Amino acid sequence: MVSGVTTASRTSRPPGRPASATREEVVALARQAFLAGERVDVQAIAAQLKLSRASIYRWFGSRDGVLGAVLAGEFESLIERADARRKDTGARRILTVLDRVNRWMAGNVPFRRYFENEPLAGLRILTSSDGPVQPRVLTAVEQLITRAEEQDGYVPQLERPLLAYSLVRLGEAFLYHDNVTGLRGDVDRLHQVQAALLGIDLPPT
Repeated sequence: MVSGVTTASRTSRPPGRPASATREEVVALARQAFLAGERVDVQAIAAQLKLSRASIYRWFGSRDGVLGAVLAGEFESLIERADARRKDTGARRILTVLDRVNRWMAGNVPFRRYFENEPLAGLRILTSSDGPVQPRVLTAVEQLITRAEEQDGYVPQLERPLLAYSLVRLGEAFLYHDNVTGLRGDVDRLHQVQAALLGIDLPPT
């Protein structure tokens, strides 16, 4: 009995001691600020969670890494929710899901405000092949294609990684890149191009 009490006292946390903050809590606070249209302030997040900035940077590398975790998480969540609500199957399932995500990106006020205020950083975070966002978005789109194959019998005309990469890069070109060609934010034309890539004939507009 005595040894049992001794063991418990050695391993239990002192009463009232708060649990250590987690990576997920950092992302949650950054997401809250982002969706409120506020600047994501790593110092403020660290102070609120009683962490050092060094701890956050060990997890994410930089402020870009924190923002990237927020944006990648939003993409993944959007794709998952859109796929759960879709009624189409096969190639049209993929197109419907991507169209909903694209329209959210084009119309979401906090996202557009962030991209307008920090265009160079935003472009780097969102579109860099070794950045915090694009690899996770590619994985999410590949998983969407896989579900269409396994659940709907969809047979893609391209290899799955190449198809996912092409769909994602098209989205980036229409949503983020400069407006010289007048394509930025034109989700209707993006819808048409992604449909063509998926082998879908859309009715004339």
